[in-house]
Amino acid sequence: MLDFSKGEKGLLPAIVQDHQSGEVLMLAYINEIAWQRTLETGQAHYWSRSRAKIWLKGESSGHIQQVREIRVDCDADTVVFRVEQVGGAACHTGHRTCFYRRLTGFPGPEPHLEITETPVFDPAEVYKR
Repeated sequence: MLDFSKGEKGLLPAIVQDHQSGEVLMLAYINEIAWQRTLETGQAHYWSRSRAKIWLKGESSGHIQQVREIRVDCDADTVVFRVEQVGGAACHTGHRTCFYRRLTGFPGPEPHLEITETPVFDPAEVYKR
């Protein structure tokens, strides 16, 4: 179904969208194990490149992603997970989406990032270690 041989180190991109609005929430990577766990549980699992391990989205924050639909691209090397984002935030920074910044001032000599939304939760409180 998916061709993991096409991905670097067996990783394929997973674009994550809100299943109702279509808003892009995040981009993550899956390997075969994350793919199988997602299919088995209906909850989004990914490969954490920074931690080098499988992770259930929301395992620390409680903000899990219930997968409502999966789309596979024509080359079988990218997926779109259309999810119900439990808890209202997909980003570890506390924002609803990881794409909470917009590049403004382009074309031009001084483009900059503008924050376009406020956090849904305080990461310092949610990720106490």
